[in-house]
Amino acid sequence: MRLHVDQRHERVLELVRERGSLRVAELAAELGVSAVTLRRDAETLAAQGRVRRLHGAVVWPGDRTAAPASAPAAGDEARQGSLDGAVIGMIVPTTVNLFADIVRGARDAVGARGGRLVLGLSGYVGTEDSVQAEHLIAGGAQGLLVAPSWFVGVPRDGQEKWLMECGVPTVLVERSAPPGNPAADLDRVRTDRAHGAAVAVGHLAALGHRRITAVLQEGPHAVQISAGFQAAVRARGIEVDDSAPSVREHGDYEACVDHLVRAVRERGVTAALVHSDEDAIVLVPRLQAHGIRVPADLALIAYEDQVAGLADVPLTAIAPPTRAVGELAANLLLRRLGEKRTGQRPGPRRHIDLLPELRVRSSCGGQAPADGS
Repeated sequence: MRLHVDQRHERVLELVRERGSLRVAELAAELGVSAVTLRRDAETLAAQGRVRRLHGAVVWPGDRTAAPASAPAAGDEARQGSLDGAVIGMIVPTTVNLFADIVRGARDAVGARGGRLVLGLSGYVGTEDSVQAEHLIAGGAQGLLVAPSWFVGVPRDGQEKWLMECGVPTVLVERSAPPGNPAADLDRVRTDRAHGAAVAVGHLAALGHRRITAVLQEGPHAVQISAGFQAAVRARGIEVDDSAPSVREHGDYEACVDHLVRAVRERGVTAALVHSDEDAIVLVPRLQAHGIRVPADLALIAYEDQVAGLADVPLTAIAPPTRAVGELAANLLLRRLGEKRTGQRPGPRRHIDLLPELRVRSSCGGQAPADGS
C-alpha cells in the first residue's frame, strides 16, 4: 500500500534514526518511491530541522558523521542531490552543429540539479575565451565548462594559462592537453575521435575495400581523426591515397573534388572518409557531375552525423555522443562544486573519452557489423 506523505515522513525518520545516515537512492528504493519524491521529502524534513542533508544523503541530526562511508561511484553525480542556485558558465566556439547538442546536454544536466547554465561564445577567436570567462565569473559563475578555441584541439604557446588562473573549477569539453602541459591536470570529457575513424576504416574493410582515402577539415579534431585513420589502415594492411587536400583548403571544394575524381579513376581508390557530414553532402553531387557515383564508384563515410541522414544519398556516418558529452561534463563539474561546498576532499581528476558509433545508411552500398569486425 502506498504511504500517505505524513506516514512516509515518519518512516524516513524511523529509518534514518536507526541507521544514522542513508543515501537518498537507498531510502527511495526501500520506500518504493522515486528519488525525486524522496529528495523532496528529505528537503521538507531538513527544513523542519528533523534531519540533515549531506552529500546526497539523509543524516540523523544527532549523528555528526559526514554521510554513508562509501564514496559515490562514477556516474552517480546526478544522484547526489540538489545544487540549487549553482551557476555554471559554459564557453563554446559556436552553438551550431555538434556544439548545439553538447550545450543542450549540459543545460539539462545542470537544470536537473537545480542549477542554471549561462553561455559564453568565443567565435573561434582564441583571445575571446578568457574575456568570456572573466565576464561569466564576474556574473556569478561558480565553475566553467570550456571548449577553448585551440585550433589543433590542444593548447599552444601558453594558451592554457588563463584556464589555470581563472580561480574556479573547470572541465574541458571536447578538448585535451598533452602530458606535461598544466591543463592536463584539468578534468575533461571528449569524444574519442581516433576510435571513430578506426571504426569507419573497419567498416570499409569489412565491405572489401582495399584502397581508401580521407578528406578532412583543418581544425581541432583533424589530428585525432587522422591518427585513428592511419593507425587503422596500418593495422588492417589497407592501402591509402595520402594526397588529399584539406576540405575547403583553397576557399572552395574544387581541390577535394579533383582529388577524389583522380583517386577513383587513376589510383584505384574505392572508398573515402569525409569530415564533416556537411562537407560530404556538398561533395556528393559534385562527384556525380564528374561521373563518380556514390556508392557504386566510391563508398563514402561521413564523420559527424548532424545532417548525414538527410542527404540525397543518405550517408553512413560516425556519430559522436554529443549530448552525453555535455551531460557528463556538467555532472563532473557539479560534483567538483559539491566537493567544494561541503569541504570534501576532491576525488581524482578524470579524463573521460566517449566512443562514437557507426550509423549505416546507403552511401557505402552494403551492410557490415557496426564494430567493423
